Amino acid sequence: MIDGAGSSETGTQMTHVSSAGSVSTGRFTPGSNTCVLTEDLDGLAEPGHHDLGWLAQRGHVPLGYKGDAKKTAATFPVVGGERFVLPGDRAQRLDDGSIHLLGRDSVTINSGGEKIFVEEVEMAISSHPAVADVLVAGRPSDTWGEAVVAIVQLLPDHAATADELIEHAAKSVARYKLPKSVIFTEAIQRSPVGKADYRWARAQAASLGTG
Repeated sequence: MIDGAGSSETGTQMTHVSSAGSVSTGRFTPGSNTCVLTEDLDGLAEPGHHDLGWLAQRGHVPLGYKGDAKKTAATFPVVGGERFVLPGDRAQRLDDGSIHLLGRDSVTINSGGEKIFVEEVEMAISSHPAVADVLVAGRPSDTWGEAVVAIVQLLPDHAATADELIEHAAKSVARYKLPKSVIFTEAIQRSPVGKADYRWARAQAASLGTG
């Protein structure tokens, strides 16, 4: 199975291949113009630079967004005299030059002073044999700032409790990233092409109230 990453602004940026008996994700082989910029956008993150940075694309870069100078400046920064495009994903450049894709910054949950990437939590939960689909979102919390909530669709004729799913996820992610609540739903809302509807997911999470 080939997993590709890219956006409308960048085109295809990188790929990952999984085969029978060796299934993983999140670590990609970049294309020749795919790179990672440092957190403060002062240069390229070289291989072995493990600090969190921004996935970027160089080379044939669009001119910008028509009539939106502010969004253009944020998405197409000039670094070291060269224009880049930032699709909004956080990433790390690993020792071998591959890229660890962490997730879209706009759906990151800030809980207890820690950044939690929803894709990582979703993967941990989705590996449970009873789970058909899952989205993760944050809800307001007086204690944590935001609390992690998992919205889960189970497979037909399968059962799992919230505690079972949380303990299963604890096998692969740190405990501070685990959901504080689980909402079970008949169907996860996605676009016709399968894109996650995080606005819907946040609304589901917010229905639990603040606590």
